[in-house]
Amino acid sequence: MIRELRKKFIAASMLAILIVLALIIGIIDMANYLNVDKSTRQRMEMLIENEGSFENLKQQRMGIQPPEEGTQPQMQPNRGLFNNNIMKETPFDARYFSVDLDEAGALSAIHLDSIASVTEEEATTMATEVLSKSKTSGYYQGFRYAKATKSDGTNYYVFLDCNRELATFSSFFRASLIVSAIGALSYLVLVLIFSKIVLRPVAESYEKQKRFITDASHEIKTPLAIIDANTEVIEMEAGESEWTKSIRNQIKRLTSLTEKLVFLSRMDEESTKLEMREFDLSGLLDETIDSYEAVAISAGKTLERVIAPNVRLYGDETNILQMITLLMDNAMKYSNEQGDILVKLEQQQKGKHRLKLTFRNTVEEIAVGNHDEFFERFYRADESRSTKTGGHGIGLSVVKAIVQAHHGKATAESKDGKSLQFVIML
Repeated sequence: MIRELRKKFIAASMLAILIVLALIIGIIDMANYLNVDKSTRQRMEMLIENEGSFENLKQQRMGIQPPEEGTQPQMQPNRGLFNNNIMKETPFDARYFSVDLDEAGALSAIHLDSIASVTEEEATTMATEVLSKSKTSGYYQGFRYAKATKSDGTNYYVFLDCNRELATFSSFFRASLIVSAIGALSYLVLVLIFSKIVLRPVAESYEKQKRFITDASHEIKTPLAIIDANTEVIEMEAGESEWTKSIRNQIKRLTSLTEKLVFLSRMDEESTKLEMREFDLSGLLDETIDSYEAVAISAGKTLERVIAPNVRLYGDETNILQMITLLMDNAMKYSNEQGDILVKLEQQQKGKHRLKLTFRNTVEEIAVGNHDEFFERFYRADESRSTKTGGHGIGLSVVKAIVQAHHGKATAESKDGKSLQFVIML
């Protein structure tokens, strides 16, 4: 149990740190991408303002050609990380090309003066692909493109090389993932180390609790045996009475309770070994149900079985028999008067668990939905009724312990509010 608790503690801690890391890295990478997108968008806006070419703007910056009146392009205002000084360098470091379109919307001219890494054939291919998508802007193979119209009415596409910016973003993104992975692994190592320290008091307290249960159970057996022997002597001398019958019933209840407590304590121990072997589950189930037929008839209850033949299970036969007996006892005790009980064994073709064992019994009234709380130790849905039936709220806890020891799953639910079914997956 402590091992399972430690696993859950580590899993919860790792999930929390992974969520935090994902949020932090996601926000940082998103902010980085938005800055890259902002920078390329500003460059593209400048290109479009200058009708797809920076040549005139470069000559004006260098003093070779004076600006014509009314044609001086306006610089973009200061926008976050990308200030005017950076934007002033754009005409000199930007790599781009443009393609003109004729009136029919087909390629009419290609301008590659401001880029050396793209051939005319590659530019034609890229422009053709973009035209086929009928998009006016976007990214394509590391280039940002946009459609615009020149002052003479000519439509054109301009392609801005963004490979450098995108490569920088990609490198940063990969680095952030690597750093996150290293951080998560480091955190895992620390959690593995400190989880032992944190859970040590819990483990010690739990060990003391198990030791107390085991010792107390053994100590109780002696006075129970004495009380039973004394009761037998009283019956020999004075005859059997309702008082001696009551004493014997209470002795049986206490004996059963102590045996189950010891069993649970042993099942909680990680060193407990089951005697695993293959056996006929169908036959075992049939034999067990046969022993309840007479009890069901005398109680006016209907006992039905639907058992797949020749189903074999690899497990501890003694524990599985105890599990079946406890579930049958539970169905007999807590089904309503003149109620129906169904035991069903099926083989599953898919999934982790190949066997499905169902115990269903009708009840007077129960909430619809999941009822896994019945597997909690000492849980009682109805105190008065549990007392009448002799239950002490620990039998289903034993069932769950046996199922978990066989790496199975136990659930309880009501689908109609008039019946309760326990499903065991093995």
